Amino acid sequence: MISSSSFLALTTKISKAPKQIQYSIFHYFLLSRSISNQTQNPSFSTTHTSVPTRLNHKDWLAPNEVLQVFSAIRDPNLVVSALDCYSKRKDYKPNEALYTLILNKLAEARLYDAIDGIVCRIRVERNCRLSDEFFRNVIRVYGVLAGRINKAIDTLFDMPRYDCWPTVKTFNLVLNLLVSARLFDVVHDVYVGAPKLGIEIDACCLNILVKGLCECGKLDDALKMLDEFPLQKLKPNALTFSTLMHSFCVYGKVETAFGLFERMEKEGVDPDTITFNILISGLRKQGRVDDGMLLLERMKLKGCDPNAGSYQEVLYGLLDTERFSEAKEFMRKIISKGVSPSFKSYKALIHGLCKGNQLEDVDWILKQMGRQGFVPKIGMWRQILLCQFAGKSSHSCDSFEDIMAN
Repeated sequence: MISSSSFLALTTKISKAPKQIQYSIFHYFLLSRSISNQTQNPSFSTTHTSVPTRLNHKDWLAPNEVLQVFSAIRDPNLVVSALDCYSKRKDYKPNEALYTLILNKLAEARLYDAIDGIVCRIRVERNCRLSDEFFRNVIRVYGVLAGRINKAIDTLFDMPRYDCWPTVKTFNLVLNLLVSARLFDVVHDVYVGAPKLGIEIDACCLNILVKGLCECGKLDDALKMLDEFPLQKLKPNALTFSTLMHSFCVYGKVETAFGLFERMEKEGVDPDTITFNILISGLRKQGRVDDGMLLLERMKLKGCDPNAGSYQEVLYGLLDTERFSEAKEFMRKIISKGVSPSFKSYKALIHGLCKGNQLEDVDWILKQMGRQGFVPKIGMWRQILLCQFAGKSSHSCDSFEDIMAN
């Protein structure tokens, strides 16, 4: 038994111990606490320079636990290393959810070469079945994000090697990518390869081909595509005709566009708002404003409700032909319908009203602009002030081109 005097001497000795020893004991206490906290959740025990320690443990990992481990990886560069580590485990059994997670992490970091490695790995290992949706995501990454169109095409035609046949949705995605990239010659090569993939062509597929031919200026070939629909036991739809009509209007062939409109009605295809807007715009570009206004009324009789674009095209037509008084009344009409004119419309109308010295109407226009949150530019104020002081003399007003350029 230790006496009180011996105990006092012992405590005095400890209190006089070197500070370095006291610090070491305290440091050891903090370190042990830190280690204890880290080991409480091993699945998230990872650093920015190493793979998750959970993958090195011998505990069996369920698929959802594996997903948690890979979701916790912050550095995308570690994803492939983590997959390598996971592949050495006895419970290694990747699934589509894991591959999708890995693909998305690599895509966000633009590690496209690493994605190539993952795709090759999947083909070699063949340890899980993958869906058409997974490969569509791969194709989207290659074609949209990486700009590797050839890889997207290769992935499409390689899908059967993964025991997965593409759907027409995935097939159409590749066609759309090619049209967007203006690789029109390749579009046909992919299209004729549809039977090899077991693809049953749909109307969307043919519409993409029509769009591609129109965008490369082959309007006659695009028009011939209408004959391809019945051969595939399909019917063209409003989008088919609208795409063709838009291209013919762009090239100034408005009458051909109206011929398509008549054919459309004969074949029982109902035009939509976009169809009418395309034709109204085509008429406007030829200065046929009255015909455009008649078509707007015909549109309503067909049970097709005009939208803001429909009214805007007619308004632009009136402004283009300098029928400013009619434009003002038409603007009143569409505003009462809840349609908001564009800033460009207000700008052109102010120019026209100033040119006709109709300053009272200009005041109404300015108030309407304010209600829509538009702020007149300096050039517009300058024109208004010049016309105010110049009276009916239009020589002091800036030219239309100068005002529109400001």
